[in-house]
Amino acid sequence: MKYIALGNVFVYIADMLTNGWVSMFIRFYPELILQGQVWRLVTFIFSPLSVGGGFWGPFFFAVTTYFYYWIGSSLERQWGSTRFTVFYGLGVLLNIVVGIVTYLLMPITSNLSGYYFETATMYYVNLSMFFSFATLYPDMQVLLYGIIPLKVKWLAWLDAIFFTYDIFGYLTGHTPLRALLPVIAILNYLIFFWEDLMSVLGRGSERIRYRTSPQTINFKKAQKDVKERKGYLHKCAVCGLTDADDPNMEFRYCSKCNGYYCYCMKHINDHTHVQ
Repeated sequence: MKYIALGNVFVYIADMLTNGWVSMFIRFYPELILQGQVWRLVTFIFSPLSVGGGFWGPFFFAVTTYFYYWIGSSLERQWGSTRFTVFYGLGVLLNIVVGIVTYLLMPITSNLSGYYFETATMYYVNLSMFFSFATLYPDMQVLLYGIIPLKVKWLAWLDAIFFTYDIFGYLTGHTPLRALLPVIAILNYLIFFWEDLMSVLGRGSERIRYRTSPQTINFKKAQKDVKERKGYLHKCAVCGLTDADDPNMEFRYCSKCNGYYCYCMKHINDHTHVQ
C-alpha cells in the first residue's frame, strides 16, 4: 500500500503540472490497450480517484489517499503481506477482466475530442478493502475528514449504500455491464471473509437462542420476582448495601464461603469467609 499511495501522489502532482496528461497516459482504456498500450493493465492502479477540483481538491485527495493507505497497511499487518497481496491483486485482476469484457461486449470508441471510455478503476477495490477493515475493526472510531468522529461500522453501512446505488444505477443506465465492477468487489470481499461472516452470524443465532430459551426466561423471571418482593436483588453480607441503594455497584458471590453469600466490590476481597 505504501508504494500504491506514493504512486497516486506522484501522478496527482504530475497531473497538476501537465493538465491531467499523465493520468490520461496510464488509465484503463481498453481501446488503447488492444492497440498495444499494455502498460495500462498495471498503471491504472496508480491513477488517482476523482475527488473534485478547486481549492479543496488537494485536501480531499490527501485525506482519501492517506485513509486508504492506513486501512491497507492495517490489513497487511493483520493478515500478513502474502494474504493482503492476494486480496488486492485478485481485486485488480477481476477489474481487468470486467474492463476488457465490458469493452468487447459494448465497444465504445473514442469521440472526436479524443476522449476514451475508462472501463476499470480502483474505486471499488478500495471500497471492498474498507469493507474488510470494517469487518475486522467494527468499533474503531475514526475522524471523517479529520473532523467528525464515527465508528467504522457506520461508515461501512454508508459504503454499502454506495455499492447498492451504483449497481442499480449501472443496471438502469446505458452501461449495465459496469454493474459487474461493484459486484466483483463484493465477491472478492466474500471470498476472504465468508468464514468470518458465517462465524459472526452463528454467534448471533446462539445469543438469540440463549435469550429466548425457557431456562434463561425462567431465571430472569425469578430474579424479577425476588427484586419485587424484597425491593432489591443483591445485598452485601458485610455492609448491607443493596443494588437498590447503589444501582452502579457490582456484586459478586464468594466461592470460598460456605453458602451463597453476596458481597459488594468493596468487600468481595475484604471479608471473613463463612465456614
